[in-house]
Amino acid sequence: MLDLNLIRREPELVKEGLRKRGEDPRIVDEILELDRQRRALIQQVEQLRAERNRVSKQIPRIQDQAEREAKIRAMRELGERLKALEAELRQVEERLWERLAWVPNLPADDVPVGKDESDNVVLRQVGELPTFDFTPLPHWELGTRLGIIDFERGVKLSGSRFYVLRGAGARLQRALIQWMLDLHREQGYLEHYPPFMVRERVVFASGQLPKFRDNLYHDAEEDFWWVPTAEVPLTGLHMDETLSEEQLPLYYTAYTPCFRREKMSAGKDVRGIKRGHQFDKVELYKYTTPETSDDELEKMLADVEETVRLLGLPYRVVLLSTGDLGFAARKTYDIEVWAPGVGEWLEVSSISNVGDFQARRANIRYRPKTGGRPRYVHTLNGSGLGLPRTMIAILETYQQPDGSIIVPEVLRPYMGGMEVIRAEA
Repeated sequence: MLDLNLIRREPELVKEGLRKRGEDPRIVDEILELDRQRRALIQQVEQLRAERNRVSKQIPRIQDQAEREAKIRAMRELGERLKALEAELRQVEERLWERLAWVPNLPADDVPVGKDESDNVVLRQVGELPTFDFTPLPHWELGTRLGIIDFERGVKLSGSRFYVLRGAGARLQRALIQWMLDLHREQGYLEHYPPFMVRERVVFASGQLPKFRDNLYHDAEEDFWWVPTAEVPLTGLHMDETLSEEQLPLYYTAYTPCFRREKMSAGKDVRGIKRGHQFDKVELYKYTTPETSDDELEKMLADVEETVRLLGLPYRVVLLSTGDLGFAARKTYDIEVWAPGVGEWLEVSSISNVGDFQARRANIRYRPKTGGRPRYVHTLNGSGLGLPRTMIAILETYQQPDGSIIVPEVLRPYMGGMEVIRAEA
């Protein structure tokens, strides 16, 4: 959430940031008008409360009964006016905070201005694209022929966009998760195993609500929301806490399944396992001071790049334009890996500096070493990596002419020494 004081002080700056994102800047004027109404109502309410308190102290000392009864009647009328104004104030405050909740983060100054993903900037490509002396197959054919992906039974169990991993396929997925968690621990991240369902306020704090409500799964009767990413519970871990500067930075990692309705992508990527309502992901998350968050973003990017390099996958680093930024992000790098079977670059990680946007929603602060008032922390997040797109790239990159799959060397200890995935019986 943006700082209301920033909107008051520099409304044109905020409007320009929204224009760069392709958002309607008129919401700033709506917020300022609601803020004006709120402050005017607060002043009226405080004046009436002060008058009521002043007269209430006088009434017991009034000797004349008629005068006393008149004062009592006047206070009853004042109480009714105060009650109505307090109700109006609550309504205005609700509308104000609702409008604030819909305002996205402002892009950092070094983010390229663009209308959508076509304006993203490829910063570098690492690794040579694989070449084959045969026509490489897409993962859905490889997985079916090897018997490690069962699409039909996935649909039978849960409907479209679901599948079942079998045998070495299930083992490869588990190996990737375990290896990544171990690697991230070596990189300095503390592993967490959070709940896969959280309260609504936690989802709001991360910036998923209210904007993405239609893409989230939640319990109709109780306050349970299935996490769309481990970023959500990792944001909520320190909700309503004040940390000390000595504790920062905090490096966290977590594995969770992720649940998304994928409404916005209806009709896209219907073949294979690229896009589904449920998928696994290992998340990286940081709490930092404002002064260090930009450097910490570069460090997180380096950690994710190391993860991809160790898997032997060609990749590229993409700086997102303002038109493609996520709702809460002020700057984002995407890591895309090459999938030769489908012939496209697949995003396996988005690494973002969110600034204090989530911290304001979650009320997470820290006490500076030099003293003074507590300040909001900065938070950062990144996938380290997302599955199943990493699985797609591995299956298609390491495929052999006979349809078998060579297991990347770093994963073999997690696969019981298995070097090649062959057809399941």
